[in-house]
Amino acid sequence: MTMQVKLSIQERSALTERIQVFFEEERSESIGSIAAEQLLDYMLAELGPYVYNEAIKDARKTVMERVMSMEDELFALEKRIEGRR
Repeated sequence: MTMQVKLSIQERSALTERIQVFFEEERSESIGSIAAEQLLDYMLAELGPYVYNEAIKDARKTVMERVMSMEDELFALEKRIEGRR
């Protein structure tokens, strides 16, 4: 199953421009917008699943922490029951 990362036109444009700036500043190379878009597509396809899985792990951790917190709060709400004599 291939994962598709959907970006808006504005996001794609901004990222393409940032890739071009990176190549110019870090490698002293100029690349065109088509090459930058191709690199963006490649990186999204290759890195996207890894980043997605890490985000899922982070979300799972956050949900579990909240569930534990709610469980503590629910225990605190329980009424003490005295045994009959």
